[in-house]
Amino acid sequence: MTEPDDDLFARAALDSLRNQAPLAARLRPRSIDDIVGQRHLLGASGPLRKLIEADRLGSIILWGPPGTGKTTIAEVIATVTKREFVRLSAVTAGVKEVREVIDDARRRLGEHQRRTIVFVDEFHRFNAAQQDSLLPAVEAGLITLIGATTENPFFEVNAPLRSRSTLLRLEPLSPDDIARLLERGAAVEQSTLDADARDLIVERCGGDGRQALTSLEVAIALAPRKHVLVEHAEAALSTSALRYGRNDHYDVVSALIKSMRASDERSALFWLARMIEAGDAPRFIARRLIVFASEDVGLADAQSLVVAVAAAQAVEHVGLPEARYNLAHAVMHLASAPKSRAVTDAIESARESLLGGASIEVPEHLRDGNSPHGSIIPQRRYD
Repeated sequence: MTEPDDDLFARAALDSLRNQAPLAARLRPRSIDDIVGQRHLLGASGPLRKLIEADRLGSIILWGPPGTGKTTIAEVIATVTKREFVRLSAVTAGVKEVREVIDDARRRLGEHQRRTIVFVDEFHRFNAAQQDSLLPAVEAGLITLIGATTENPFFEVNAPLRSRSTLLRLEPLSPDDIARLLERGAAVEQSTLDADARDLIVERCGGDGRQALTSLEVAIALAPRKHVLVEHAEAALSTSALRYGRNDHYDVVSALIKSMRASDERSALFWLARMIEAGDAPRFIARRLIVFASEDVGLADAQSLVVAVAAAQAVEHVGLPEARYNLAHAVMHLASAPKSRAVTDAIESARESLLGGASIEVPEHLRDGNSPHGSIIPQRRYD
């Protein structure tokens, strides 16, 4: 009996999609040892590794920048453990869908004694009602929740759910980690990669493994005979030929900061232009300006922090090339502002006192008046 044409076409479409999947998807690890990075969690003595291998994982929130392996870790957990793995979309799943998943988990546990992992990517997009609908099942141990988010869970995850989950911070991948990913990707694509091209992608991806592999895939498509040179990497990254040498990136960042610190506006703008034309991520530049606003200007011109944060927000809304005007605006303001290290010195002094053994007990008159051990004190105005 021959297969219906519709089935044949559907199978051909699936095969085609599988073959055309992005390189990052084709390189998805299938074991803990295949995962690149996050050694503090997944190394030989890492806590997450031990829980996964013992199949004793409780609910967790994986929190970190894009491209650091949150989804990868969740999928490896699904492969390694003996539990059912259910994926929920934080964008499309409402309370009704959440309850259906929980009902299925209850039935699965009762009929087959098989526990369920529920994975929610972009967990910060779940609203309060959606998060609350998960709480009883998490609290009872009916499901194991794995939430993945790029946002701070202390602000985006409901306190009751957060208190019943372990928060695990993922770090950006190191340059060595990114280089390993690129070598793996090149091998899968049966291509070769010049050291200069590899180093350029490593520099530009900012610890984001997915971005690195996407850039590599584009560079390979541009390279004759699949031999990737630095010009192919530049084209894939849309970076200028004014690229950095191996250590130039840090020198140029230093030049920008020191020029602003010296109130040398012209030099600061030059180094800003150098960073932009070399392909530095505008978010990275904006972060450095925000830090500078408090670290080097501080209370001498409190408006500087407002300007730096506004420039960072403008970068998100506008993007390059127009965002260069917003960054230049902030650099000019910071360079011309009066300078003060008072904020930096104050917090460092407090930190030294703390680490030096100062008492951490809160004095009676500073305690929360609504807490069981506190006392209600009248509000006073301090001029």
